[in-house]
Amino acid sequence: MHLLIASPYQNEHLILRPGSGKAVKIPQGHFKVLEHAAAFGEPSPDWLTSVVKRAWELDLEGRPVAGNVLIRKPGLTGHSRATYEINLGCDYKCPECYLGEKRFEGLDWDGKVRMLYAVRDSGVIWFQFTGGEPLIDRDFKRAYRLANELGMMVEILSNGSSLHKPEIMDLLRELPPETLTLSLYGATEKTYEECTKTGHSYKKFCVGLDAAVEAGLNVKLSLVIIKENAHEQNAMRAWAERLGVPWSEYALMSPTIAGGAEPLANQSPAHLKERQPFTGCPAGHTFYHLNPFGLASICKVGRDPSINLVDEGASALTRLGGIADSLMLRTGGCSGCQLSGSCRVCRPMAKLMQQAEAPLKNYCQHAPKE
Repeated sequence: MHLLIASPYQNEHLILRPGSGKAVKIPQGHFKVLEHAAAFGEPSPDWLTSVVKRAWELDLEGRPVAGNVLIRKPGLTGHSRATYEINLGCDYKCPECYLGEKRFEGLDWDGKVRMLYAVRDSGVIWFQFTGGEPLIDRDFKRAYRLANELGMMVEILSNGSSLHKPEIMDLLRELPPETLTLSLYGATEKTYEECTKTGHSYKKFCVGLDAAVEAGLNVKLSLVIIKENAHEQNAMRAWAERLGVPWSEYALMSPTIAGGAEPLANQSPAHLKERQPFTGCPAGHTFYHLNPFGLASICKVGRDPSINLVDEGASALTRLGGIADSLMLRTGGCSGCQLSGSCRVCRPMAKLMQQAEAPLKNYCQHAPKE
């Protein structure tokens, strides 16, 4: 497996190290030198050995570029990030989940392979596995390995329930993710399992979290704040601080992807605060989302229209920008609201909230006038 990735990125060129959040910019001329060196079996140039020594304490002295540095080609589209719901199934029963019905279905292995190659060809550098719960998918381990082999910086969004399994941790030690973001549902066993509605989930999570931190993985905790655990918010924060891992909070629930209102009932009233002003979004232009069947959409909220990436290939993703622009228009769905210019949510989210008949205070928020 390669030690480094050299890749075009927008109008720049980057050196990246799998499992690390660091990136080093290099001139276009240096990138061309690496392309030539990889093609003709030449050793790593002095400037590269110096750069990677400083950035990652990695010694490339006398080592060839080929086999150590994977050279990425320019993508067919302008997309550099993508997320992939490898399935919608989960081993938790959290009522606040935006997925609604959790189904284990999607592409077979051959379909996943075609999709991952198309993702690579589109130019994606940062690729996130999500779900459902990705680590319990039957194809996760080989899909994760293939994404790494194709030269993507892989991230994982997980509930952490499978990290206690040796085969999962062995894989992540061998191929560390750039980021492993774990959802945290409480600071005590009682509260955690009230939120997940799953017995023994707390103990499994604790064992897996400790294993991931001990392995030196780039762990980040996402504190999911709902009615059942809001009283443990400070204890959850303290847990993250004690471990020395970064954390963020997620408290604004959204309807299910089918427009169901069920998750909104679990919103902690004290945490229903104003959203940040919506100032635009790269969805569809530099980022896209994939569902379990390889259907590409601008994001996990604006799922329709979509593009069948497996059947149509990477070049079809050039249509996503136009789809994004049409979905983001502030017309129609809010009956021509004249305050749309100061809205705090994107049009796809507003549409989903309306479909769920959510209270206006959940989404009809406007920035104050200058």
